[in-house]
Amino acid sequence: MGILYDKLIADFDKVHNTNGISGERLAKRLDALSEIGLTEENGSHRPGFSDEEKAAKKLVAEWMREAGLEVREDGAGNIFGRLAGQQDNLPAIVSGSHLDTVPNGGHFDGVVGVLSALEVAEAWKQTGYQPEKPYEVAVFTDEEGSRFNGGLHGSEAVVGKGDLNEKLKQVDQDGKTFEQVLEGIGLTVDGYAAAERDADEIEMFVEAHIEQGKRLEQQGLPCGIVTGIAGPCWMEFTFTGEAGHAGNTPMTDRRDALSAAGSFVAEVPKLPGTVSDSAVATIGKLDVHPNGVNVIPGSVTLYTDIRDIYADTRDELVDKVLKLAEQIAASHDVQVEHVEKMRTPPVPIDEQKQDLLEESFRGKNIKPYKLPSGAGHDAMIIGDKWPVAMLFTRSKDGISHNPAEWSDLNDCVQTVHVLKDYLEKVQD
Repeated sequence: MGILYDKLIADFDKVHNTNGISGERLAKRLDALSEIGLTEENGSHRPGFSDEEKAAKKLVAEWMREAGLEVREDGAGNIFGRLAGQQDNLPAIVSGSHLDTVPNGGHFDGVVGVLSALEVAEAWKQTGYQPEKPYEVAVFTDEEGSRFNGGLHGSEAVVGKGDLNEKLKQVDQDGKTFEQVLEGIGLTVDGYAAAERDADEIEMFVEAHIEQGKRLEQQGLPCGIVTGIAGPCWMEFTFTGEAGHAGNTPMTDRRDALSAAGSFVAEVPKLPGTVSDSAVATIGKLDVHPNGVNVIPGSVTLYTDIRDIYADTRDELVDKVLKLAEQIAASHDVQVEHVEKMRTPPVPIDEQKQDLLEESFRGKNIKPYKLPSGAGHDAMIIGDKWPVAMLFTRSKDGISHNPAEWSDLNDCVQTVHVLKDYLEKVQD
């Protein structure tokens, strides 16, 4: 076993090894996957549609077969391991996540969800349990999107979502088109387009994932119930004033685009709390022109990322940000233009599904704690076609997309116990 296994198992409490669930097996598999695409900084580098992602999926497919699952790969490279149900003609219950990573990312993002879903199947095999409905463990391709600056390609293919013509226009950092990238790992555009599944094949999707935040850690809880997945709206704003000499232009005679943009940056964070307690707004990128030390900035382009788990409050926040931009531009005697780059619908999770998850938490003596997901996940895409539920595993210090990303094995295994109990409940 490797370094990751030793670290995971060091503080593991074997009291959690019950009902067919094995912390050691989960640790071994986390360790094995961490070796695929391992970076010098001890991070993970498995971009979507890469040989590394393909190798990770191949390894998980082997484990699926060992667990007695029937494995297939679709035209988007998604992997599904199916356990027949007692009534195998019924729509399947599906659980899983992804194995690709951001450049030099962590070892838990996505992987915990895949291995948790697989561990449930392993536990059922060991205890002789066969679900009433068919059960599928899913591994979705390219959730992170580090290759084309836009991910979720695997889950979009399953749902039949996304403009394929637009995807074909995408080019990665190596100059390869979407079609060339697919062909590079043995896939085709026609196969990708044919990966959509019929609505009656699936009943619901359940995703376990690391939190990538600090709320569970602050509550001292191993896992929590996700209330909804925020839908992002990305806006590009350009403030245009007049470039000028930094020394010879009086302060009273300036049309400083950066001064206006700076006021905007300072005021935007005050707005989310006025619409809901789950809304957020971020300005993470600015381009200043001409960007000289002794030149008054003539134009600034910046980007806002606005999210909430409810469409009405998210859109209300978007309107407030737009109004703010106009007000600040007027007060600084500059112009402002905006372009909407993306507006993805949020996915609120049905309260009945949250309530049923709450029963599973209480049954495992874990305090139910509900929290929103600010990050996008495959469940966000799948939720456009089928009902979804989601649970989070505690993240140490809230760190993610970083080699320091960490979730304690005790927390991971307790998440599996809750997931297993919930998946058994939805068989009724």
